[in-house]
Amino acid sequence: MPTPEPSEWILRWCARLAPGSEVLDLACGPGRHARALAALGCRVDAVDRDPACGVGLAGVAGVRFRALDLEQGPWPFEGQRYDAVVVANYLHRPTLPLLAQALRDGGLLVYETFAAGNERLGRPSNPDFLLAPFELAACFAPLLHVLAFEDGTRQWPVPARVQRLCAVRTESTRIDRLALPESR
Repeated sequence: MPTPEPSEWILRWCARLAPGSEVLDLACGPGRHARALAALGCRVDAVDRDPACGVGLAGVAGVRFRALDLEQGPWPFEGQRYDAVVVANYLHRPTLPLLAQALRDGGLLVYETFAAGNERLGRPSNPDFLLAPFELAACFAPLLHVLAFEDGTRQWPVPARVQRLCAVRTESTRIDRLALPESR
């Protein structure tokens, strides 16, 4: 089965990363984002609990796969800092505040996952894996500077109810220097 296309949301915001940026791709699955970020010149720690996901990433320059279960044991990235953290189609609420801590000053969090209402469109349908209205923004607004947030239904690649967020870790004195990506 071919690897799905990377999320346009994630690609849009990660396009601002400089070559050599260190990125954490959580719950990477087959590595669609890890591959795209490595192609931009990033060094990617791709993490998934399924060791089979690492097979397809073996030999991809700039990608280091780590088989880790993020829902068991202590947070494995304590004290590590990244230029960006990317999460797509994964939700484990206890890790949310830890994602902000994993960012360097100026680091981006780019997140996209399923929200309440998705149960009418497909999987997942379990409320434990669906964000409540505005939950992603409410969680990260006190911790990071939110650059963009969306909460709605997408049509591609399949209809789904999602929330999307891009936020940056920055001191309040530096907010005036934040540059948004240009719309085309």
